[in-house]
Amino acid sequence: MTSTLSALLYLGEFLQVRETESRGLGVGGNMSHCSCLPGLYLSQTISTQKQILSKPIIWAKPDFMIPKGMRVLILCQGTPEAVEYQLYFEGHLSAQQSPKQLGRRNIVMFHIPAMTLLTAGQYKCIYRSKELWSNPSDPLDLVITEMYDTPTLSVHPGPEVTSGKNVTFYCQLGTATNKFFLLKEGRSGRPQHRYGNTQVEFPMGPVTTAHRGTYRCFGSYNNHAWSFPSEPVKLLVTDVGDTSLAPTEHNSFSDLWDLDLLTTEAEFQQDLGLWDHTAQNLLRIGLAFLVLVALMCLLAEDWLWRKRAQEKANGNDTEKISMAPVQG
Repeated sequence: MTSTLSALLYLGEFLQVRETESRGLGVGGNMSHCSCLPGLYLSQTISTQKQILSKPIIWAKPDFMIPKGMRVLILCQGTPEAVEYQLYFEGHLSAQQSPKQLGRRNIVMFHIPAMTLLTAGQYKCIYRSKELWSNPSDPLDLVITEMYDTPTLSVHPGPEVTSGKNVTFYCQLGTATNKFFLLKEGRSGRPQHRYGNTQVEFPMGPVTTAHRGTYRCFGSYNNHAWSFPSEPVKLLVTDVGDTSLAPTEHNSFSDLWDLDLLTTEAEFQQDLGLWDHTAQNLLRIGLAFLVLVALMCLLAEDWLWRKRAQEKANGNDTEKISMAPVQG
């Protein structure tokens, strides 16, 4: 039992030392930074090294659409060996950060305290492992909403249809704009868009039960500044038994990518939970070991005190015997 406790304690200390060394590597790396994406440096580095780093994953929380004035987090995940991250906004260096811990879910978070027109745009991130920089991530288009009037959304022939029918969503805005977006709540991927001035149509069909859901539309003067969302319109599709029909809006690569990001976040949270559980167990074992050592020290001290008291008593008895008068 004692050897097991010692092994676990040594393991905990070893993990802490490795983590400290890894943090030191991230802080102490000597790498010059430029204000543009280091594509030229990357090509020169790859020519001299066989290792090629995979591009990182980038996403935003709570979403890529943020109402003005609201807080947003931009997350970037690289390989477990990543020691430094850089965030680029519209092609220019915006921020850099080192991960708090290395490991399977190596993620950093960049904070935007309040969403404005100046923070809306396209973001990318890169990371460094040793002296090698990765390729840029896929672009993240961060959109600010609630910038213009509220559009009106309607669906024809109506919100309740049977599968196999065609429907059309109409998005209308009082003031002229140049682009409209239609989103389905809870659906990942990029929204549908149409160009127009005050009204556009979003045809859809033949519809199936997969088209059921709540829809909203936005008006926009550019890709990163949108209006207030319209009132929600709920589409109810009744299945008539023919399930062979498929929706015309196929899952795009971005849909699958966003699904992978959701899986990554869930696994990351699970790994954090396992790490916390392991750390708590090591802490409990360490405390139990310290209590055991303290008890042993108290027992040893009590034994020594009793031994000294006994020796003192025996010494007094011997002295009394030696001082007693000898009877003639």
